[in-house]
Amino acid sequence: MSSQTDALQQARADYEHHMQTCRQCYADSAACAVAKHLLRLYNNTRRSGAQPGARGR
Repeated sequence: MSSQTDALQQARADYEHHMQTCRQCYADSAACAVAKHLLRLYNNTRRSGAQPGARGR
């Protein structure tokens, strides 16, 4: 479980770091294609760590 938590934290950190350093994301306040991809990775990691049966809570 620790590796799943680490992966989730890393995915979140990668997304947040990108949003702060990408000129397009920072200046336009709109997510670029890379930001959308990183967010998708974060969401997939978060979903894969969810307990079976916990969906919809």
